[in-house]
Amino acid sequence: MTPPVTDGSRDPRAARTRARLRAALLEACGTRPPDRVAVAEVVRLAGVGRATFYLHYDDLHALALDACAEVVREAVEALHAWDRTPPGPEAPPAELVTLLREVRSGAAVYRSLLGPGGGPLGELLHRELRSRSLDELRRRRPAGSGHDLTASAVAGLFTGVLTDWVHDRTDASPERLAGQVWRMLLAVHAASASHGQSTVTGGAAAPLG
Repeated sequence: MTPPVTDGSRDPRAARTRARLRAALLEACGTRPPDRVAVAEVVRLAGVGRATFYLHYDDLHALALDACAEVVREAVEALHAWDRTPPGPEAPPAELVTLLREVRSGAAVYRSLLGPGGGPLGELLHRELRSRSLDELRRRRPAGSGHDLTASAVAGLFTGVLTDWVHDRTDASPERLAGQVWRMLLAVHAASASHGQSTVTGGAAAPLG
């Protein structure tokens, strides 16, 4: 997930500037949605000039996607934090619980970035999770069919559940939600198995895509 930056992106000074801009946006989003945040406020909080902002990002949307990249990476890795066989339905990955605790602790910011229509975090999370799932499905079962549909189901399910959770549309602790969403994801793969898209090992669905 390379940020949409211009020349100098490998320069440590440029990296520090982008980090300040990301932190400034997240600070601003702690009180209101991204679409109500202005470039002028972000550069003021970051302590940089407006020209510097546009040297690194085309617009606030590009900055928002970059600011979301780390939590998206953590989410994608949390759902693939195992080697050959995923944990059973009663034992979600510990990394998934950790991620949800982090999201809960910063609920105001994530609520802002996960809007009703997906928001920048939802957009990036769905895209990256679907891409990783599709790659894993093709790598593990290259002869299978319907991988694109399974990957879309995994990405849509997790992104939708996470969005509703941060907006308090569903009431669950991070631990309970991790267990519930993990069982649902395993069920998606069990359903694909019934159509010849995966296999069952040891009573659990085949490794998640």
